[in-house]
Amino acid sequence: MHRRPGPQSGISGARLRRIRKQRGVAVRFDLTDMRLFLSVVECGSLTHGARAMHLAVASVSERIAGMEAALGAPLLERNRRGVRPTAAGEALVRHARSILGQVEQMRGELRHYATGLKGRIRLLSNTAALAAFLPPHLCRFLAAHPDLSVDLGERPSAEIVQALAEGRADLGIVADITDVSTLQTHRIAQDQLVVVAGHMHPIATQETVAFADIVGEPIVGVADTALESHLAERAARLGRQLHYRVQLRNVEHVAMLVDAGIGISIVSDALAQTMPRGLAILPLSEPWAARRLYLCARDFQALTPHAQLLARQLTEG
Repeated sequence: MHRRPGPQSGISGARLRRIRKQRGVAVRFDLTDMRLFLSVVECGSLTHGARAMHLAVASVSERIAGMEAALGAPLLERNRRGVRPTAAGEALVRHARSILGQVEQMRGELRHYATGLKGRIRLLSNTAALAAFLPPHLCRFLAAHPDLSVDLGERPSAEIVQALAEGRADLGIVADITDVSTLQTHRIAQDQLVVVAGHMHPIATQETVAFADIVGEPIVGVADTALESHLAERAARLGRQLHYRVQLRNVEHVAMLVDAGIGISIVSDALAQTMPRGLAILPLSEPWAARRLYLCARDFQALTPHAQLLARQLTEG
């Protein structure tokens, strides 16, 4: 007895039976099927998904109908805004992203063999580690392993955790203000939060400063979601809110505005040391301002040999 598709699938019973007869009952999705399905889900409609894949809507509809027939369950349900994945569709999205990511990684590694490189490692780092901790370690590692290369990206700690969980990076370096409970970690460095102020600011002559004394000051922020959330939480405990006049990604621009008296900035000491001279750098006096940096991976034992070499360099020096 054939399964009758629900009204949301948009497939007639006769058509579904015809496709199932043509394809059989085995679930066989190729890479094109998975890419096409992800395109439709991410675009939210068959029309936009087909356009993104440079295919006719009828062709896309037929292909997805064939996938549903092979599976024996609907993958999409329609609504007034377009389509959305069913429970089976969500499972397919999760596995398709993982499989396609592994295929791209394989192609990338094989491509680099052809150019003389024998391995690449995907490393993501937060701003603090990239400012001071990473450069000397990477220098020693790349000098010792001329056949290896590192794809290095700078991201907020929270984004790094997500990328590692989804398999989009091999290793990541994050601050302990981010939830890393889903990952394996090694502590690799200490990172002190400091206040950066112009030389004419009233706190410029102090040796340290309490967070409570500057929480009401206008702030020139560095675009770091994890740090922003951490500081907002600390301010809330004091019954206060932080006042960001502007948030910038470029550290030199942050320093320029601080020097002009636009506001103060709260950053890692490693990042502050890269700013131009003449600014006052004062450690925050609270114990929580001493952050720890962690090297993270989904599973250190499951890393490629190349990534394990880099992990050993970063943890053992």
